[in-house]
Amino acid sequence: MSDNFGFDTLQIHAGARPDPATGARQTPIYQTTAYVFRDADHAAALFNLQEVGYIYSRLTNPTVAVLQERIATLEGGVGAVCCSSGHAAQIMALFPLMAPGCNVVASTRLYGGTVTQFSQTIKRFGWSATFVDFDDLDAVRRAIDENTRAVFCESIANPGGYITDLDAISSISDEAGVPLIVDNTSATPYLCRPIEHGASLVVHSTTKYLTGNGTVTGGAVVDSGKFDWSALGKFPSLSEPEPAYHGLKFHETFGPLAFTFHSIAIGLRDLGMTMNPQAAHYTLMGIETLSLRMERHVENAVKVATWLENDPRVDFVTYAGLPSSPYHNRVETICPKGAGGLFTFAVKGGYEACVKLVDSVEIFSHVANLGDTRSLIIHSASTTHRQLSPEQQEAAGAAPNMVRVSIGIEDADDLIADLDQALSKTAT
Repeated sequence: MSDNFGFDTLQIHAGARPDPATGARQTPIYQTTAYVFRDADHAAALFNLQEVGYIYSRLTNPTVAVLQERIATLEGGVGAVCCSSGHAAQIMALFPLMAPGCNVVASTRLYGGTVTQFSQTIKRFGWSATFVDFDDLDAVRRAIDENTRAVFCESIANPGGYITDLDAISSISDEAGVPLIVDNTSATPYLCRPIEHGASLVVHSTTKYLTGNGTVTGGAVVDSGKFDWSALGKFPSLSEPEPAYHGLKFHETFGPLAFTFHSIAIGLRDLGMTMNPQAAHYTLMGIETLSLRMERHVENAVKVATWLENDPRVDFVTYAGLPSSPYHNRVETICPKGAGGLFTFAVKGGYEACVKLVDSVEIFSHVANLGDTRSLIIHSASTTHRQLSPEQQEAAGAAPNMVRVSIGIEDADDLIADLDQALSKTAT
């Protein structure tokens, strides 16, 4: 489908075609593990990457393929690979780039699980991460060294809703000759398209806003097709002969789609972080209403954040959609359709008051998730960011006196009333 169509059209139609066998209008769930080859030559061509098609659902599946094309189209990329979760997507994004001794320069303002994955788990691969305040551009430059293979940040950071200056960060990564990877989960391509701001790769936890209904987990990696993987010799997995495919060079053979093909042919083949077709189906249905939901998330978030900012029981609110936010000036350039539905607020009374608050809400659901149609609340310091040190919690925007909210699409007045009654119990 042409990229010239509007977002609302593409979120429904991109990647989808009537089923050739039945004429079914909705994308079918292709619940199969394997696919019949036409003949031996067809099978050999598929395994040699000489022909595109379906072999085995660990690698490719028709339902998942529609979702991949839809997400890539909405993000303005050339291709995408879907996988089992957002954390899987992060490893999939780094896998072709890294080697033992290599590092990634990452923002301090990240989801707590990402901080743990980057600071602890990737060490087992011989990789490392350097965490930097991405508002300090000189510090980002200094952190990049000869072993850096990627720069990583979130467009709208979880939990605080901080907006990253993607244009400035991409300029730094371009100077260093390394790709910028942007987690666009909290913004979605409706609010922000990181590739237009210089990102080489975009990752998503499709579990969140893209699906939007809290039913399935999933992840995606979107390839901009714009990075030159052969220029500096830093990415041999993509530029040098691949032994498993008789010396095929991915970048030379597949050009702008090199990363996408490598992630399927090697990443999914060997890591096995596969998205199942039913999860892809739920996410496709969710994306059909993405723009409508994001508009309501933003509208409600502005109302709730404004009320909280004026409440004497609240110290401050981090929402970038508020004029008082130091990140408010980035909304127009990075997220012109709004600052999202995710933010934190500081409760007077600290840790204990936060615990009372989350235990007292009635409409808000106390869960470890975000991006649902339902409004969600969590005390990050005791849950999602619990594994981090106090210093890391503070840097990530998850201090002990902070509560994170993911504002849903309910009636905003009802959400305010729920927070009001819950806050009234924090002083008792």
